Amino acid sequence: MTTLVKSVQRLTFEHKLVLGYDTTMRFSQLFTKTRHEAPKDEVSKNAQLLIRGGFIHKEMAGVYSYLPLGLRVLKKIKIIIREEMNAVGGQELILTALQEQKIWEKVGRWDDEKVDVWFKTKLKNNVELGLGFTHDEQLVNLLTEYISSYRDLPLYVYQIQTKFRNELRAKSGIVRGREFVMKDLYSFNRTEEEQDEFYEKIKVSYMNVFSRCGIADRTYFTFSSGGTFSQYSNEFQTISDAGEDIIYLDANKRIAVNREIMDDKVLSDLGLRKEDLTEEKAIEVGNIFKQGTKFTDPFSMSYKDEQGEKKSVVMGGYGIGVTRLMGTVVEVLSDERGIVWPVEIAPFQYHLIELGGANPSVRERVLATYQALTEQGFEVLYDDRDESAGVKFADADLLGIPTQIIIGEKTLDEGDGIVEVKDRKSGEGGYINIQEILQS
Repeated sequence: MTTLVKSVQRLTFEHKLVLGYDTTMRFSQLFTKTRHEAPKDEVSKNAQLLIRGGFIHKEMAGVYSYLPLGLRVLKKIKIIIREEMNAVGGQELILTALQEQKIWEKVGRWDDEKVDVWFKTKLKNNVELGLGFTHDEQLVNLLTEYISSYRDLPLYVYQIQTKFRNELRAKSGIVRGREFVMKDLYSFNRTEEEQDEFYEKIKVSYMNVFSRCGIADRTYFTFSSGGTFSQYSNEFQTISDAGEDIIYLDANKRIAVNREIMDDKVLSDLGLRKEDLTEEKAIEVGNIFKQGTKFTDPFSMSYKDEQGEKKSVVMGGYGIGVTRLMGTVVEVLSDERGIVWPVEIAPFQYHLIELGGANPSVRERVLATYQALTEQGFEVLYDDRDESAGVKFADADLLGIPTQIIIGEKTLDEGDGIVEVKDRKSGEGGYINIQEILQS
């Protein structure tokens, strides 16, 4: 098989069911349009490119709508996350965005002096509610009705849901939003040792997520403050000039330390040497931390062990910013021409570009190729617009679909079944028989 053809996973029935869309789309049917320029008030690269490509629409600072192309990417990231969370025993649910004051007061996090990112509102009867910025308290309150015995544990529950945070700064596009999508998983264990075992599994599953999204080579396991929970919590930081965090990285050991805890004692604890570290800007794409019994004890969440003794449930929290992850991919994998999507999360696998569609022979070859690809379950965006080759190629590079299939009058001269293929990332291209793609 030629190196121009990537091994591409066809969508399974289950994936199509979750994604809820057909595998193909004609460019002329997209209501979105590409733009030469992003809004002048948009300074982040991820938002500029995503807006120009028609993936998102800016509603206000830190608040974006996801348009058809962007929603396809977002759904694919969610599928990856679901698969990895389910693989470690996670059970998915979805909690309410509206939060009761009394639940959050039990741990003291309703107070605006302690949590300064609340969006709060009132019902018609003046009862105050909050829009969830996380869901630790609500989930613990819910699970007190379901956990009472050692037989009920361990339990791993997660959701992928919209969160709301009243951020002071919202100039980083979808990397830092006031309304955003987050995956938050919570572990409930009988002992700290049991939780430690799960913690190690989550480290692996998180790197699997980042690998499948194409950024594992520049994402590092990072030590940060554990607060009142433990000595350290851990972040997954992706090196990027757009990052808001500063980390000190040992590239050989593939671990880093957040600047907030950087000192000689920490370096000694972690077996790091200052001379081996480089200072880097980074984006936090995930975090995992041990919460102990801080949330479970105030809600009297306990279980009876095998001897009938009452014990506290040990808890952990594990987050991935789903929309932030999408923005980070754009920040670190784009080039001067536009976005470069990894295969697993690209909106489509192939971008079929028709040149000279007025020629009946060209149109016939394009439609035959389109039909053959779709019948085999590949995802195809077909650019059937009456536009110049320059416009079509520029838009294809901006949208960043991994492989471009080009058919024009020159292609016909190469023989039956021949198409031109170009790799978006490397720019390499050449002529191949369409059967090489269909059989890949």
